[in-house]
Amino acid sequence: MRYFPVNGEAELDAAFADIARQRDDAIVAFADGFTMTFASRIAAFSLQHRIPAIDGWAEFAQQGNLLIYGPVIEEVHRRLAAFVDKIGRGAKPADLPVELPTKLELVVNMKTARAIGLAIPKAVLLRADQVIG
Repeated sequence: MRYFPVNGEAELDAAFADIARQRDDAIVAFADGFTMTFASRIAAFSLQHRIPAIDGWAEFAQQGNLLIYGPVIEEVHRRLAAFVDKIGRGAKPADLPVELPTKLELVVNMKTARAIGLAIPKAVLLRADQVIG
């Protein structure tokens, strides 16, 4: 496994070039704003090189990447609002407990799976919260 700390387009392009050159088996992208900004570019690269790409937010799969397994982002936003409310009422951020997500989802993009020639096991599809295409 290799790690590419990517903070801009030039670093993303360099990572893509290295991944293509080394013929890596998969891409695991961290779920963050940067990744979502470039989700469609990651999907295009993934399709072109037939390398499955996964992430942790549903929008990543909706943008054309293979699959996600992670928190339901709307639920995360609701919990974030509760934290903002507590801080607004005077709570110290350092005193607030760390919370794990309580709702997770699996989204599989079958259009992408077919395009890269990957068979998704029926057991995975049966567990999916959403199957695209």
